[in-house]
Amino acid sequence: MTKGRNNNPSTLTNAPMQLPLYQVDAFTDTLFGGNPACVVPLESWLPDELLLKIAKENAVAETAFFVDKGEKIHLRWFTPEIEMDLCGHATLATAHCLKTILNYPNDTLIFETLSGELRVSVQQELYQLDFPSRMPIAATLPSVISAALNLQPQEIYKARDYVLVYENEAQIRSITIDRQFFDQINLDPGGVIVTAVGDTYDFVSRFFTPQASILEDPVTGSAHCSLIPFWAKRLSKTSLYAQQVSERLGKLYCEDQGERVLISGQAKTYSVGSFWVE
Repeated sequence: MTKGRNNNPSTLTNAPMQLPLYQVDAFTDTLFGGNPACVVPLESWLPDELLLKIAKENAVAETAFFVDKGEKIHLRWFTPEIEMDLCGHATLATAHCLKTILNYPNDTLIFETLSGELRVSVQQELYQLDFPSRMPIAATLPSVISAALNLQPQEIYKARDYVLVYENEAQIRSITIDRQFFDQINLDPGGVIVTAVGDTYDFVSRFFTPQASILEDPVTGSAHCSLIPFWAKRLSKTSLYAQQVSERLGKLYCEDQGERVLISGQAKTYSVGSFWVE
């Protein structure tokens, strides 16, 4: 997909335009859990600056915009600050809207995105995301990130995101971030994952983004593109059950397939409505 398709502001008129808006809690089977995402269907692409304004107004971690082209669905993701290269929970939320609200006929949805072709398979109440694998490699932690952490990691890795490995789940839950230091670095479009072996799950994690209006992302599907191959190798198993231990919590069923990872989860519709743009 070409970034910024049909971005000529002259394609807009001064007449108000009403657009549908859905909000979905992803990677959870209960309302007010998981990660909220907004989903906006479009007939054609609006200017990037307007998409960003809509995402900022929605004030959730991600807003997904899509244009249904028949066999494939063009999909883009925006935080309140930037366009993202990959977002798991907003992809799951989009698939959920298409299947449960918009009556999309197929049980496999093919999305065309900045990260290439992504497939989502619907299996009863689970949405299975087929995403690229991003194995992290050993790295050095920038001093401002280190200074922002109340606990220092045992190991440091990096792919798109920094992956900081800790001793146990209790440490992951107790981590706090000092934004005075943390926001001195821009990892656009990445963030910082903290992770450890779980007490009742194969592994747990949390995800933080510097210079973002939402510091901690409740459940981060794209982070598991790195977490799955890392823990699959570390634990010598290809099927893993993960939890992101944010305040809202999220459950992810994971499978390592080499160059790809499968990330499955549930979703709940929170609201159905519309909004106006000019």
